[in-house]
Amino acid sequence: MPASALAFVLAAAGLHALWNLLLARARDVESATAVALIVAELVFAPVAVVLWRVDAGVWPWLVGSGLFEIAYFTLLATAYRKAPLSVVYPIARGGAPVLVLLVGAVALGHTTSWRQAAAVVLIVAGILLVRGLRGAHPAGVLFGLAIASCIAGYTLIDKRGITYAGPIPYLELSMLGPAAVYAGAVLRVRGTAAVRAAVGPATIVAGMATFGAYALVLAALQRASATSVAAARETSVVIAAALAAVVLKEPVTRWRFLGACVVVAGIALLAG
Repeated sequence: MPASALAFVLAAAGLHALWNLLLARARDVESATAVALIVAELVFAPVAVVLWRVDAGVWPWLVGSGLFEIAYFTLLATAYRKAPLSVVYPIARGGAPVLVLLVGAVALGHTTSWRQAAAVVLIVAGILLVRGLRGAHPAGVLFGLAIASCIAGYTLIDKRGITYAGPIPYLELSMLGPAAVYAGAVLRVRGTAAVRAAVGPATIVAGMATFGAYALVLAALQRASATSVAAARETSVVIAAALAAVVLKEPVTRWRFLGACVVVAGIALLAG
């Protein structure tokens, strides 16, 4: 992976862990997520206009990516209301590069090396440690796997779509539909008062970090393979595990934290 792509991905990992922490600790996660998505679209719209470069061929990829993103944000907000961040996050982030690798090898005909296979084994082992062999949180595991599938889906689509547009305009357009649909659904279910109450410094920062993190990922996808980018960005797993213990006071056992580190070791091998 080129040094520039790695730098973009590592910066994205830190921002990603930050906005997940901010949303996970919100009193009303769904309303906070809706506010964050609206903020992201509004704040970066002028930047997208200034940096506008969009070719006609981008639209099918935007639609496909948007569908996966709607499912992603819906599952994520629900997961953080029902399960610990320290379970959901490592499984979702660790499972995504494995799925990208498998889909690439089976469906898209990409070659798979022994190094990549060994990395998959490490990631799966780390995920098992995170979820625990006994007393696992079933909802957290299921949500994590479902979210991982969404991440893999939009990552593979965006790898192709980003060839037709600049990172910022592409992300602005790909998030426009999901932000409108998700925010509209939350307003209908929760009500205007609940969404208004969720507006605050934390949700505003989360919105900017949400957009900034994936804009950096898209920039990396222009410079490196989808498998490498999907893998390297999951260094956020260890950051999120540490933040969950320190900020959210979640019971992150030494085995769970070790599992997060094993996931990152597998990811490093996969990205190498």
